[in-house]
Amino acid sequence: MKIIILGAGQVGSTLAENLASEDNDITVVDNKESKLRDLSDRLDIQTVTGMGSMPSILEKAGADDADMLIAVTSSDEVNMIACQVSYSLYRTPTRIARIRSNDYLQNSEKLFKNDAIPVDVLISPEQVVCDYIRRLIETPGALQVLDFVEGKIQLVGVKAIKGGLLVGQELRYLRQHMPSVDTRVAAIFRKDRSIIPVASTIIEEDDEVFFIAARNDIRAVMSELRRQEKAYSRIMIAGGGNIGYRLAKSIEKRYAVKIFDRGQERCQWLSEHLDYALVLQGDASNQELLLEENIEDTDVFIALTNDDEANIMASMLAKRLGARKVMTLINNSAYVDLVQGGDIDVAISPSQATIGGLLSHVRRGDIVNVHKLRRGAAEAIEAIAHGDAQSSKVVGRMIEDIDLPEGCTIGAIARGEQVFIAHDDLVIEPDDHVMLFLTDKRRTPDVERLFQVGLTFF
Repeated sequence: MKIIILGAGQVGSTLAENLASEDNDITVVDNKESKLRDLSDRLDIQTVTGMGSMPSILEKAGADDADMLIAVTSSDEVNMIACQVSYSLYRTPTRIARIRSNDYLQNSEKLFKNDAIPVDVLISPEQVVCDYIRRLIETPGALQVLDFVEGKIQLVGVKAIKGGLLVGQELRYLRQHMPSVDTRVAAIFRKDRSIIPVASTIIEEDDEVFFIAARNDIRAVMSELRRQEKAYSRIMIAGGGNIGYRLAKSIEKRYAVKIFDRGQERCQWLSEHLDYALVLQGDASNQELLLEENIEDTDVFIALTNDDEANIMASMLAKRLGARKVMTLINNSAYVDLVQGGDIDVAISPSQATIGGLLSHVRRGDIVNVHKLRRGAAEAIEAIAHGDAQSSKVVGRMIEDIDLPEGCTIGAIARGEQVFIAHDDLVIEPDDHVMLFLTDKRRTPDVERLFQVGLTFF
């Protein structure tokens, strides 16, 4: 597939890294040559320097025969105009735009269509990150919570701790402990090493265990791996920008929320647009201020400013002053695995959280969901099975008879309103939503071919 990516920032660079290794023809456009030079030194891609919304630059990037344009610059307006130009002049088949402003998003149904601004897919990183954090707040003790099939199925990562019923035991005993709940362990990360789980795998203390289950069964499974945590009630947010505001707005009716921001004008704006949250002007890394606001009674402290170092320092301080759980926004994805697991419980990378939504539109076959796991190159994929036993490599077959790529496992299947955890004798039917776990993203093309009707898998 020939893909043009506009913007070599964190999202654009991460997307290029993922797609360049999957046999795609990638061209990245940015007006800063230094960013492009760094990318071309590391990746087998083409680069073009210039403003991505200009026809001459798009033509130079190969828009006349591109399959897809992904506009993820820092400017909503540049992204929208680029989609308009690529549609009007080149009829680019698929156009994806990153839109950050809520003003545009609130009118998306009227604005973004072929007879107005021709954008096929809208990506809002702020909303993606907000939803990501909200799921973590709703699932106390989780390190990552991923939704499939509109939330019917969830993949949850937790740290196995001393005292958990299954810690020190083989996975085969999970069914004995929970005869009425069906679940499957999809992956285990142990000291930065990925382990493909089998029945004889023994769960060790501090393992990060990713399991898949129906949404209603998640809490029960978590209680087998760690002591069940009390529901959160008091949330403190550092940073009143777009993400901080959206998060506070989405949870303020259910939780006691305090939100900090340094700017007086921004605090005034927040107080006018939030109904229940308490808005405080000040620096969240100010120890006296945190103590005055009873940081020791806070269930979750979340640092969401645009400054990685400020987020890290404020989070470490909050943890040491008694905050029960600390989450930190880290824009530089290289820092994420370095900082989480100590004073910082969960580090959140906006580019990694956003990348799955983009990949689901790029992948071949009917891939409707792609999620990056918080460690390593592993992915969780939701694909829809089509065809019949003659035209499909999966439909009409038991899971044990499907020739899955190495490092790939099927975790669950959604069929209408029913959820089935994968077992060897489960037969896949047409239109089933199949949840797969892939430890090596280099095998992604094999998974795509598996779900393309009429193609030979090899």
